[in-house]
Amino acid sequence: MSVTTSADLGPETTTRKVLLAKPRGYCAGVDRAVVAVEKALETYGPPVYVRKEIVHNRHVVNTLAARGAVFVEDTTEVPEGATVVFSAHGVSPAVHAEAAQRELKTIDATCPLVTKVHQEAKRFAREDYDILLIGHEGHEEVEGTSGEAPEHIQVVDGPAAVGSVEVRDPEKVIWLSQTTLSVDETMQTVSALRERFPALADPPSDDICYATQNRQVAVKAMAPQCELVIVVGSKNSSNSVRLVEVALQAGATDSHLVDHAGEIDEAWLDGVQTVGVTSGASVPEILVGEVLHWLADRGYAEVEEITTANEKLTFSLPRELKRDMRPDAVR
Repeated sequence: MSVTTSADLGPETTTRKVLLAKPRGYCAGVDRAVVAVEKALETYGPPVYVRKEIVHNRHVVNTLAARGAVFVEDTTEVPEGATVVFSAHGVSPAVHAEAAQRELKTIDATCPLVTKVHQEAKRFAREDYDILLIGHEGHEEVEGTSGEAPEHIQVVDGPAAVGSVEVRDPEKVIWLSQTTLSVDETMQTVSALRERFPALADPPSDDICYATQNRQVAVKAMAPQCELVIVVGSKNSSNSVRLVEVALQAGATDSHLVDHAGEIDEAWLDGVQTVGVTSGASVPEILVGEVLHWLADRGYAEVEEITTANEKLTFSLPRELKRDMRPDAVR
């Protein structure tokens, strides 16, 4: 298997090939959260409890569980005084209060970009706005953000939900969004909301995270050339599910979400010359490598990387963890 760039390719051939999206895989927030659990295990020793899945990827969760992380649905399942890590998706103030009451040692691995949305929610609640939070009902990130100001926030789950929105003052309404949504669908929802509430205010900065947008842009760039796009990611990963939708909307003939290479159906390759491959923001690169090897074994050995952005952003570890780590272990 060889990887080339667009500039390396000569005249177009009929060879079966793979277009590999870049950027793909881990974003800065996911990397920070996963490393936080790893460092907590090294610093405090197992077990380290994690509320919900640290990120929405089965491989990551299973790997950390094998090292001693214990994943729980609620802080009430954590023994009093134990260490608990809050996931990248964030939690509500009520969860923080419950952890404090149980004297849990907390490590907050919330993605800083999610924290930014929490801060916006608190700010506009203080200013007595009705806040329309565009996102998926029941998603952990949406629950965490809504918990910052439940009396001010309504969740709007897509354009179809706009008709049922009621506000106190149509002149004092703002929208915020879950960070992992499809950019296009979010803007459709915003447009529908603005038809009902012309004075609808925009958030001070874009809520959909840079990594979600970058991965969608890369898929849009390659999808028109692909009969099939394989997205590596777990089914409960919102940004991964969105990549399948974006691929189809952008011109791919077919697209599927798989957790790993073993879930690929060879029937999907019937009549397929070009396969696009990408991965969600919580997917380790090893899983993408396995998919590429699987495809290479079936004649798709030529890989062209389609690059639309180079990501360099990193986030420092949670301060609670850095305080307790050995100086030479802090990154």
